[in-house]
Amino acid sequence: MVEEVERFLAEHEKGVYDRENFDRYASKRKLVLSCPVIHITGSNGKGSVAHYLEAIYREAGYRVATFTKPQFYEVNETIRFDGANITDGELSSLWDANKKDFEKFKLTAFEATVALAYRYFESKKPDLAIVEAGMGGAIDATNLDDLDTRLAIITTVSLEHTAYLGTTPEMIALHKAGIIKPEVPVLVGKVDDNCLDVIRREAKNLRSTLCRPEEYHFEHVVNGVFHFDYANYKDIEISSFALYQVKNACLAIEVVRQLSATFPVSEENLRAGLKADPLPGRLERIGRIVFDGAHNPEAMENLYRCLFSASKGRKIHAIFASFRDKNIAVELPCLANGVADITLTTFDHPRARTEDEYFLYVADHPFDADPIGAVERLLDLYPEDVVLITGSLYFVGLMRKAILEKGLNLK
Repeated sequence: MVEEVERFLAEHEKGVYDRENFDRYASKRKLVLSCPVIHITGSNGKGSVAHYLEAIYREAGYRVATFTKPQFYEVNETIRFDGANITDGELSSLWDANKKDFEKFKLTAFEATVALAYRYFESKKPDLAIVEAGMGGAIDATNLDDLDTRLAIITTVSLEHTAYLGTTPEMIALHKAGIIKPEVPVLVGKVDDNCLDVIRREAKNLRSTLCRPEEYHFEHVVNGVFHFDYANYKDIEISSFALYQVKNACLAIEVVRQLSATFPVSEENLRAGLKADPLPGRLERIGRIVFDGAHNPEAMENLYRCLFSASKGRKIHAIFASFRDKNIAVELPCLANGVADITLTTFDHPRARTEDEYFLYVADHPFDADPIGAVERLLDLYPEDVVLITGSLYFVGLMRKAILEKGLNLK
């Protein structure tokens, strides 16, 4: 039955911003999420902020539901409760009860996944739900009108998904500001002044307080993990050597501070949650391979700044694949500045960029249709160097699984 779910999602993979069918479904079939919600949108960092918050609030004893996208290996990962993925049996039961409606109302893959998650969460009655928007926010399927949002979070704003969200950062910021609910505070991460003005205007119209994270200080790496100070918290530790994760951890800390009156968390619980095992594919190093799901210019710039620490000073050979709607005209030159060479490739997904769609770049970066073969070749050719796999979190997930299953010698 889970295979049937995966097949439906693959067949209905398309844009997520035609809300008419989804609104009809939600109204007719009474889709709700009645528990308190932390709603997260942004161009980068959503999943990491959600991951930190889930760990922190679970450490504090709360029953936490979490919805995140995209999946890394399987759809079960996107729907979590009390620290565990939805089981195959639970997913199959929900699917069987709802699949006819999904087909009747012509829901997209993302809309169907949101519906499954909200149905599941309603049955579990969590203390708190942490919900990651798909794209934008204003007409995102996660953004039900009566959502009991306690805090909206906009992590970053950069040019992405321009076919759906608009062609300027300000237009995209307006979409993301759509998750703000009347008189509910919004926490805004690092955005430029023009985008901040857009978000501030929307918050004012909704009588919502806009808050910002404070600056972190004294960031440094000890034994491969970052330590830093934030506000009155000294020597915070996260299980990552990625500087961009410090920013995401600071957002999570600020969420805890903003919601302390209704969801109190001790400093001990906060520190323990931030030290949770990191998400895979976020500057993750396994032997001589580094996996990072950088998928837009902002994320690629963040990755570029971390390459020296990720490679421990060794030369890096990159294998890159992306979805066709990504701005590789900016991403590839940024990546090229930090690596010895780039091999372009593709992967099994209806939106994956194919060889023909790299035609402007193959003169500088060769294309190899076999990414696993390319990894093996690079590991053999450069036994002292590091191989970086990047361009799409979905691609990184496929490669990570295949490489570990193949048992390559990564030393």
